[in-house]
Amino acid sequence: MFRIFSRSASSRRHADYGFLGTDMHSHLIPGIDDGSPNMATSLQLVKGMADLGFQKLITTPHIMWDMYQNEKTDLCRRFEILKESAGQQGIKVEMKVAAEYFLDDHVAGLLKDRQRLMTMDDNKVLVEFSMASPPLSLKDILFELQMQGYQPVIAHPERYIYMEHGKQFFDELKVIGCLFQLNILSLGNYYGKSVHELANYLLKKDYYDMVGTDLHHARHLDALRNPALETSLKKIFESGKILNPSL
Repeated sequence: MFRIFSRSASSRRHADYGFLGTDMHSHLIPGIDDGSPNMATSLQLVKGMADLGFQKLITTPHIMWDMYQNEKTDLCRRFEILKESAGQQGIKVEMKVAAEYFLDDHVAGLLKDRQRLMTMDDNKVLVEFSMASPPLSLKDILFELQMQGYQPVIAHPERYIYMEHGKQFFDELKVIGCLFQLNILSLGNYYGKSVHELANYLLKKDYYDMVGTDLHHARHLDALRNPALETSLKKIFESGKILNPSL
């Protein structure tokens, strides 16, 4: 559906995502997950995103208790250091911190204890689950999120390729009120052909509500510079459904 090819766009220096305004999925805080390993890299990534036209970055570190036992207070403290450092470097971009929650027993416990989750705006929470199979408790956790006033945003659903032959799963998630977030690099073959094809399927269903870079490292940044990605993304943006500018 959306192929990464454009003769006119290819002559441009790099993509410009200014029309999106906000990137709502990235891993920029140094040393806390599989994203940036240190402050120098973080600042390079933040500057690179500003150069790509983004005016606001909502960075979303992993909260995945088996691997990244990040807690809200510490994440906010580390984020403020990053934000201050970016300002000292003269990088002109607005920044905010939320989180990408892996839906597991830890998140279920946070909800049980009524602990306030880290949101992209008033109530939107970025969530993910296993790339191998969905947890049996997935819908229960999503329901509890909604009961507590949160709007679940499913990160990169096109990467759950084990659902390729059970696509009604995506229909069910939409029926219960979940929003979907597309990884920009899924518009090409960065994650492989299967992810690209599933992204196109979900695009045809008009299921995406947001797009994000899911930026982890310089390789992602280099790939995002492809101007043909901008061309494809603008076709999606023209639907008027993408919420990034309002975040």
